[in-house]
Amino acid sequence: MTPGLLAVIDMQHVFADPASPWATPRFTEAAAGVRRLLPAFGARVTFTRFVAPEQPTGAWRAYYDQWPFARQPPDAPLWHLTDEFATLAHDVLDAPTFGKWTPHLAARVAQEGRLVLTGVSTDCCVLSTALAAADAGAEVLVVADACAGADDDSHDKALQIMDLYRPLVRVTRVAELLRA
Repeated sequence: MTPGLLAVIDMQHVFADPASPWATPRFTEAAAGVRRLLPAFGARVTFTRFVAPEQPTGAWRAYYDQWPFARQPPDAPLWHLTDEFATLAHDVLDAPTFGKWTPHLAARVAQEGRLVLTGVSTDCCVLSTALAAADAGAEVLVVADACAGADDDSHDKALQIMDLYRPLVRVTRVAELLRA
């Protein structure tokens, strides 16, 4: 079976920069896992970027009131993919939502047969994407050591929650995925 589509969720400066309010402490470790997986997927990779909406609506207004620093346009440096991934990102999906399960991603997954998720943050955008994809009937693999959460405890809890959705969502590791 094809390895599927690799979705690299939000490997952006806003999550990599230790000075950012949204810093993900184990970003570097997640990036190392992603780098190990990229060769196995070739062109079957979509990178995503969380970006602020031009005009927040609904509950998003209160969210951006809490995080005013993030009210920046999609081309602002904080939203850029980190340098190590920017040049490798040939298919980039921008979304102003935590979940990245969009028609674009769904169409790519339909071609490839399964969705393999990596990136940040495990307890937010990865979790939101995994559950929406599973609800749509996609086979979802979440690569634990190619993801990072807001902190270790949140990362572990999100993996435990996603693992409850077997067989729709399965948590795996880089080495296990590469062996398959």
